[in-house]
Amino acid sequence: MDRRRFVRNSLGAGLLLTHAGRATAAGARTFPEAGAPPDARTLPDAWGLQLYTVRSLMARDVERTLAAVARIGYGEVEFAGYFGRSPSEILTALEAEGLTAPAAHLSLEELRSSFDEAAAAAAEIGHRYLVVPYLGGSERPGNDGATGTALVDGYRRLADEFNGLGARCREAGLGFAYHNHDFELEEVDGVRLFDIMIENTDPELVTYEVDFYWLVHAGADPFDYFSRYPGRFELCHVKDRTADGEMADVGAGEIDFEAIFERSDEAGLIHYFVEHDAPRDPMGSVRASYEHLASFGG
Repeated sequence: MDRRRFVRNSLGAGLLLTHAGRATAAGARTFPEAGAPPDARTLPDAWGLQLYTVRSLMARDVERTLAAVARIGYGEVEFAGYFGRSPSEILTALEAEGLTAPAAHLSLEELRSSFDEAAAAAAEIGHRYLVVPYLGGSERPGNDGATGTALVDGYRRLADEFNGLGARCREAGLGFAYHNHDFELEEVDGVRLFDIMIENTDPELVTYEVDFYWLVHAGADPFDYFSRYPGRFELCHVKDRTADGEMADVGAGEIDFEAIFERSDEAGLIHYFVEHDAPRDPMGSVRASYEHLASFGG
């Protein structure tokens, strides 16, 4: 999927990240115990936007689109392609609007074939996470016809590869993340494939970008995942879902994001990116979602 291109900035071995009053050193994170009572609602310093939502506008004018996003009130963006701009041009455009770009999407194949180039671009732009957003074709276990134990083994091998990519990212001063859809929530012998991925990746090397629409669409419970895998979800896509399963602007669907954000600290959430895959009016959708989130207050 060409939406999914990436890169991210240097964290440095000794850098301290502070989230919700909790300081964590790279390689030495601390999280609440599973099942601990939720903290007071945790909201980000700045709401983010996955720019795939406005890709048609980005294709026409990157700088003007970023300016419009910033005027709405977003402080962070997540890239899904650079639309012909160089890393230095992207950085200039971000700085002109007071935006930061903590993450970007890149396919697994692109990471396999051009990791060094991606890491260099990430460092220049200021990304912090390299995110694999989707598995297509031969990248996805099961697309070769594997089922049952063979399919589970394929996801375990994928987890091993993610650990390797996570190690490379850490060496480059970056973090590595994977973004879910719904196919990872398939159950094989009573176990979800997503669980196999999480349980077989090192939490010091691999984090997850949880997409709430796809998680709920697949019949999974975000709170269950937060409880069983605390601290594993540093990024998220704030994407709403209607009762009949359609994507919606945030606030126009049925997902209770206020309740979800009450568990942000348990989940490990740091970056929150609004997304809608196919809005009729991209900028109108972006504005409506922001206004709903801004109504949550502090």
